[in-house]
Amino acid sequence: MRAIFMLASLLLSFAATADNPRTLRIDYYHSGNADNEIFSLDRVVLEPLPFSGNLNLPVDHTLRGKYYFEIVDPVTGETVWSRSFSSIYGEWETTGEAREMNRTFHESVRLPNQESEFDLALKKRGDGNRFVEIWRIRVDPDDYLVHRESAAYADEVVAIEVNGDPATKVDVLLLGDGYMADEQDAFVAKARELTELLFATSPFRERREDFNVWALAPAANESGVSRPSTGTYKDSPLGATYDAFRSERYILTNSNNDWRRIASSVPYDFVEILTNSDIYGGGGIYGLFSTAAANSEWAGYLFIHEFGHHFAGLADEYYTSSVAYEAPAEIIEPYEPNVTALLDPKNLKWKHLVDADTPLPTPWPKEAYEEHSLAYQTRRANMREENVAESEMNKLFADNQRIVEGMFSAAPFANSSGAFEGALYQSKGYYRSAQNCIMFTRTEDFCRVCAAAIEEVIDEYTR
Repeated sequence: MRAIFMLASLLLSFAATADNPRTLRIDYYHSGNADNEIFSLDRVVLEPLPFSGNLNLPVDHTLRGKYYFEIVDPVTGETVWSRSFSSIYGEWETTGEAREMNRTFHESVRLPNQESEFDLALKKRGDGNRFVEIWRIRVDPDDYLVHRESAAYADEVVAIEVNGDPATKVDVLLLGDGYMADEQDAFVAKARELTELLFATSPFRERREDFNVWALAPAANESGVSRPSTGTYKDSPLGATYDAFRSERYILTNSNNDWRRIASSVPYDFVEILTNSDIYGGGGIYGLFSTAAANSEWAGYLFIHEFGHHFAGLADEYYTSSVAYEAPAEIIEPYEPNVTALLDPKNLKWKHLVDADTPLPTPWPKEAYEEHSLAYQTRRANMREENVAESEMNKLFADNQRIVEGMFSAAPFANSSGAFEGALYQSKGYYRSAQNCIMFTRTEDFCRVCAAAIEEVIDEYTR
């Protein structure tokens, strides 16, 4: 109890001294299919805590997401705040289901509260990946219908690591899902363990003092989360579930309203949802959240890999695993910082990291890797179909990683930055910057390009 009172005092102290205004959240519905999409306002919410973002950098310059929102002064036309982001809808519309039916997803954008009316302009990448406006709405923050949210979960928040005022730090919230009241100690212990693993990984290790880490797990009525493909259904507080887009390892939640309500009691910029489960799985969407099966033998890797998606907008570099997304109709230069179509090798986006004697494309044991990996993926799928013990799956994962790393170790450009074909779920046409990286296999390190992309985001929140 003393720790809870100390934490409450800490949050109140930050709230009293922060120069930042309160946090305003705009909740809306995003509906459509593969060809059309529409938006409709749900409500405007004034969250209880000061905005934790960096007011010194109001305009987003990293532009990592599929979508982008601007807060525009309706009188001057000036953009006073902007951020790019991605969404579950943005992924869903690339699946086969989106060609067959309409669906609706609940989404939110958060911003520092404004003193007067403003326009919210939402944009989406169009031709040439340029942002094109697709929705605009006038918002009055003083409207009496703006919902005032209370910090209902503040006394349940645990401070894992506090290095300063949220207004000048990157605030990461670890949300637990599927933890009963008597499992709270286990959740906090896991949150601390994964935090240490994150800060043991470069470049987070070198930038540790730029972060605050908070943890919160609203008590569940039953232990665990849903895994529908095996007949497991749990009514967990955050609604996290395996089998997103019918991919057995993909964990997401569509309960945006629920987790936003819980999270608003904590100063946060980024959220990772830790599920009380041991089956390998996770997910990550830039600017929304990431997820990881906290009790998996591979929890550390899952936590860091998926956080790379959510935090820095890093693309998946693997391409032999089955995914729900359909192949693109044409190959264009991707907007993610760690993959390229190599349409113009002389202007490679990470050319400053490439040695003069490194060929582009860069040779690597691609054929041998694909022969092994495709056989491995077939075996993995069969074992999941047979619902074998997770210990057997973990052994398969470990054996595969050992074989792959042995295969890579003798390659001539194993430690070079270049353009290695095979990335973004495609064997041909897309290239990654390094032979190996956390975003490609279950290794322990980010490549130089991914590390630099992560640092750019840290700078955006702290400088």
